[in-house]
Amino acid sequence: MIMTCIKNPFSSLLGLSAAVLSQAVVGQSPAQIPNVIIILTDDIGYGDIGCYGAELVKTPNIDRLAAEGIRFTNAYAPASTCTPTRYSLLTGKYAWRTSLGVMNGDAPMSIKPGALTMPALFKQAGYKTGCVGKWHLGLGEGRTNYNRLIEPGLKGVGFEYSFIIPATNDRVPCVFLENDMVVGLDPNDPIELCYEKKVGNRPTGQDNPELLKLAYLNGHDHTIINGISRIGYMSGGTDALWVDETISDTLTAKAVEFIRKNAQDPFFLYFTPVNIHEPRTPGSRFVGSSSAGVYGDFIQELDWSVGELLKVLEETGLNNNTWIIFTSDNGPEVAEGYRDGALENLNGHDPKAGLRGGKYTLFEAGTKMPFISWWPQEIKPGVSNAPFGFIDLFASFSNFLKNDLKYSGTYDSRDALEVLQGKKNQTAHNEVLIQDNAGNIAIRLGKWKYIPAVSNFGQDQDYLFNLKKDVYETENLIERNVKMGEKLKGRIHAITAPWKY
Repeated sequence: MIMTCIKNPFSSLLGLSAAVLSQAVVGQSPAQIPNVIIILTDDIGYGDIGCYGAELVKTPNIDRLAAEGIRFTNAYAPASTCTPTRYSLLTGKYAWRTSLGVMNGDAPMSIKPGALTMPALFKQAGYKTGCVGKWHLGLGEGRTNYNRLIEPGLKGVGFEYSFIIPATNDRVPCVFLENDMVVGLDPNDPIELCYEKKVGNRPTGQDNPELLKLAYLNGHDHTIINGISRIGYMSGGTDALWVDETISDTLTAKAVEFIRKNAQDPFFLYFTPVNIHEPRTPGSRFVGSSSAGVYGDFIQELDWSVGELLKVLEETGLNNNTWIIFTSDNGPEVAEGYRDGALENLNGHDPKAGLRGGKYTLFEAGTKMPFISWWPQEIKPGVSNAPFGFIDLFASFSNFLKNDLKYSGTYDSRDALEVLQGKKNQTAHNEVLIQDNAGNIAIRLGKWKYIPAVSNFGQDQDYLFNLKKDVYETENLIERNVKMGEKLKGRIHAITAPWKY
C-alpha cells in the first residue's frame, strides 16, 4: 500500500514541554524558527490570479509571493467543495472516509476533540496557534448552540486563538465567533437557527424579494440579513450580526493583530478569507477597482488582505523568516447563489484558465489550484510542475517540525517537504486523489487521470485523460487504453478499501 501511516501520539509523550520540542525544529533556536501562515482562499480558480495568467484582475501581493517563492502548476485540493478540503488539510485524512460533505451552520464539530491536527502539531512544537476566517467544519455537539461557550470548539482541535465565521457567508448564522463565543451577543436576544423551517420574524428572500439588495439564485432565499437572503433561517443575535461589506476588513485586522501579538514567538496562523465565495460584497473602496466586475473586485480585495499580512511581517521584521502557503479550497463557480452580475461582467476574464469543469466537479477546474510556497530565507524562487495534493501538507509539516513521536491510527497524508521547499520537482508517490461533494473519487497518477462515471452530474461514462498532452481534458481515452483505466480504478479501490472511521 502506498499510503504512509502517520498516527496519533502516545499520551505518555504529550507531557513533553513545548519549549523542548520547539528547540528540535530544524535544529534552530526559538528566535530562528520560522513562522508559518497558511492562506486558504475560497473558490479562487486556477486562472484568477495574475501570476497564473489573469490580466483583468490585479493581484500584485499574491504575485509577489509567486515571484519570490515557488509557483506550483499541478497542485490539487483534496476535494472540489470546501468542507471536505478543509477537513483534509487540517487532519491529513481524506474526508470521504467520514462521508463528510458541505456542512450547514448548525452542524456539530467534524474533527474529534483531541485529535492530532495540523494546529496541534505546531502547538506541540512550541508555536502559538491561531485561526482567523471561515471555519465551516462544524461546532459543538448535536445542533450547535450559539448562546454559550461552544464545546467542542476550535480550542479542542489545537487553536489557542480563533476569530471565525462559523460556516459560509451565504449561510446563517451571520455572526463572528472569538475563542468559541459569539462576538457582541445580547443574552436577551438569543440566536435560534433552523435549516428546515422558518424561525423568528425576519423576512425571507422568497417572501419579500422587494427587500433584497442582491437577488438570489438556487435556494438562497431564506432569512434576509443585510439585504441578502441566506441558506437557512435565523432569529435573534441582532447586535452580533456582521456587515458583509466589512467582513474582509474585520478578518484581516484580526489576522494582523494575531501576528503583532505573537511576533516574539513562533506562530502558526491558518488564515481563511471568505473571498471570493458568494455573496460577493467587496468594501466600497474596491467596488469598480478591477476590469472584471464584482468578481474581479472581490479578488482584488483578497489581494489587499494578503498585502496587509506582508506589510505587518515587514514591520515586525518577520518577513524573511515566515513561511507562507497560498492556495484555494476548490475551483470557481461564477454564478451559483446570487444574481450579482459577475458572469455578465467578467469582460473576458477566465477564472478556470480554460480548464474543464469547475466547483463540485472532478474535472481539472474543480480541484487544480493556484498554490504558492514562499519563505524568502530558505526557499529559492522557481516553478514546480510536480503533481502535488495539498493533503500532503500535514505530513510535510510533521516532518518539518521533527515530530518523531510514536503513532497509532492511519492517515492519508504523505511527506512532500522537499517538494514544498523546492528541493525536488517530483513527489515520490506521484499519486493524487480528489473527491466531489458526493464522495465520488478520481485519481491522477503521473500524466494520467481517471474519473469514474458520476451519475449525480449526468456523467454516464468513465474518463481517462493524458494530462501531459491534454490539460483541458478534451479527449477521453478510456476505450483506447482500457488497461490503464482498469489500473487506476484498481488504485482507487486499493486506497479506499483498507480503513474507514
